[in-house]
Amino acid sequence: MTVTRTTPPATRSPSDVPARAGVRDWLALAVLFLPTLLVAVDNTVLGFALPAISRALRPDAPTLLWIVDVYPLVLAGLLIAMGGLGDRIGRRRLLLVGIAGFGAVSLLAALAADGAHLVAARAALGFFGAMLMPSVLAILRTVFVDRTRRRLALAIWATAFAAGAALGPIVGALLLEHFWWGSVFLVNVPVAVLVLLAAPLVLPESRMAHPGRRDLGGVALSMLATVPAVLAIHTIGERGFTAASVVELAVGVTAGVLFVRRCRALPHRGRTPLIDLGLFASPVVRVSVLANATTMFALTGLLFFAAQYLQLVLGRSPLEAGLVLVPGMVATILAGLGAAGLARRFPLRVLVPAGLVLAAAGYVLCTRLGVGSAETLLLLAAVLIGAGIGLSETITNDAILAAAPADRAGAASAVGETAYELGAVLGTAVLGSVLSAVYRAAVEVPAEAAPGVALGSEASETARQTLGGAVDVAAGLPGPAADALLGSARTAFSLGVDVTAGVGTAALLLVALTVVLGLRRRS
Repeated sequence: MTVTRTTPPATRSPSDVPARAGVRDWLALAVLFLPTLLVAVDNTVLGFALPAISRALRPDAPTLLWIVDVYPLVLAGLLIAMGGLGDRIGRRRLLLVGIAGFGAVSLLAALAADGAHLVAARAALGFFGAMLMPSVLAILRTVFVDRTRRRLALAIWATAFAAGAALGPIVGALLLEHFWWGSVFLVNVPVAVLVLLAAPLVLPESRMAHPGRRDLGGVALSMLATVPAVLAIHTIGERGFTAASVVELAVGVTAGVLFVRRCRALPHRGRTPLIDLGLFASPVVRVSVLANATTMFALTGLLFFAAQYLQLVLGRSPLEAGLVLVPGMVATILAGLGAAGLARRFPLRVLVPAGLVLAAAGYVLCTRLGVGSAETLLLLAAVLIGAGIGLSETITNDAILAAAPADRAGAASAVGETAYELGAVLGTAVLGSVLSAVYRAAVEVPAEAAPGVALGSEASETARQTLGGAVDVAAGLPGPAADALLGSARTAFSLGVDVTAGVGTAALLLVALTVVLGLRRRS
């Protein structure tokens, strides 16, 4: 790898990098932790702020949906393109541009005057967020050249995802108890300023030695492949297979095929493709990418039904619900740190399936949740799932980075990050759809709000759609009708959680088996 020398104190080449990490390297890891935490928090922090946003900005239903969905959609669509861009112009430079933009747009989002402006701000957050993640992992590979130290660094870094996802609801709940809805965005600004001040001092700059011509066609095709595919998953999850979802899926698949063909053809023309498809010739990389997507599938699925179960079934406050999931975050951190040591004794084909099976055990516990269950069972499930995720993703991230040439680290890490985002989308879409379908089939809505008074078709449909809708409708009913509706809705939701957890268990075990079979002849 050739390293450009922009600022002598922070720029190093492979020949003068020490094998063991020093204090400066661990400070660099601390700086790299922060952008990851920001991106992860922004994926979940908005959930508790939506009621306040609805009251303040009064967006219509489609706009409210886009406020939530546009951020991960844009983020997933641009990761591969931004990973290649960082390899060309410099990973630290792209990181600084991304964090500056993320902080500035967070300020604009906090001051949005209507729903349309907030949607635009969330899209811009996804744009700048896509600059952060591939740059972070590529710089981490540059800083930690020793494999053992890099595993430990990756274990610490990977906790930012789980920590951010779990902290998002807690941070949102705490802020909304004391401030207005815009505070959930404003909290990003001081963190962004801190990274801007510290990054030039401790992070090295690196880029490809001979990048060649820019593959703009590959950039366009990568976006056409990922954005419509993610959008199709969202559409199918919300409304099932429709004409729109089929078109979106067809566009994504077609663009994906063309992208792969282009990446294969460009080297024969003396040009560098956006992604080196030779990486996927390695079974280790293939199963690592699959496992990355599956761990995020499990995490987002857990967060999706756990928050509703704790608040709407057990009646806990948002803050109390968030605190129940904190031990799971701690388990992710400890398991990730332990994985760095275990990797010296056990191969990937043992550790990654072990992590997935551990997460599956947590999902098995979730099949036992009921209307009268305490938080303890869900807390134990979160610990098992968190520990499994921490063990698996530390090993898979290391495998992906180790398989890539140093000068293509940005593009390689973008592949892993894209798997994360697709897994997160699938976790909500697939598991959320299963939960919703079971709930709608099982809930019984009373025909009358009071003796001789019909409930009304609109209220009845609202109660049938979601547990939250049933709670809102019940609040306006007299005692007997409200109790009947709430009892039926909570029982139906608990049944939906049981079935959803069963589907999640099957998915985790299937991927664990795939990893074992895919690497059965490799150490």
